[in-house]
Amino acid sequence: MNTNPMTRRADEQAPTLEEIEALAAEAFAHIPAVLARQVEGVVIRIEDFPDAETAEEMELESPFDLLGLYRGRPIGERSVSDPSPDIDLIFLYRRPLLDYWCESDETLGHLVRHVLIHEIGHHFGFSDEDMERLEAEADASAEAGTGSHH
Repeated sequence: MNTNPMTRRADEQAPTLEEIEALAAEAFAHIPAVLARQVEGVVIRIEDFPDAETAEEMELESPFDLLGLYRGRPIGERSVSDPSPDIDLIFLYRRPLLDYWCESDETLGHLVRHVLIHEIGHHFGFSDEDMERLEAEADASAEAGTGSHH
């Protein structure tokens, strides 16, 4: 039996929160440097679904509608004199990710990397074209086994 969570499918045991977290850590270690510089100290949290407050705030029709979410203060709004800077968080939602993964041809690792890059990139105002370019860089970096490591 294949035990690699990047290639398993729905007919096998679903990857755990810890396995998704490991994939996210690996993906985060290989995000493009232009993004990595902006998210030093970001915390990645893996949860099964968005909480009720997030679902309401995002006006979700279903908890499966959201794969990930970036919560933090935009770089342009930060100040060194801020007495209590917010912690930047990236939430990845395991069940929606697995649902999407089972219906796609992507590996789970690629999907996690895609969601991470989009959550970080859109938070910093990157366009979809910028995101496609950055994802291509991340894919090349991951394949080469290089990148910025945290």
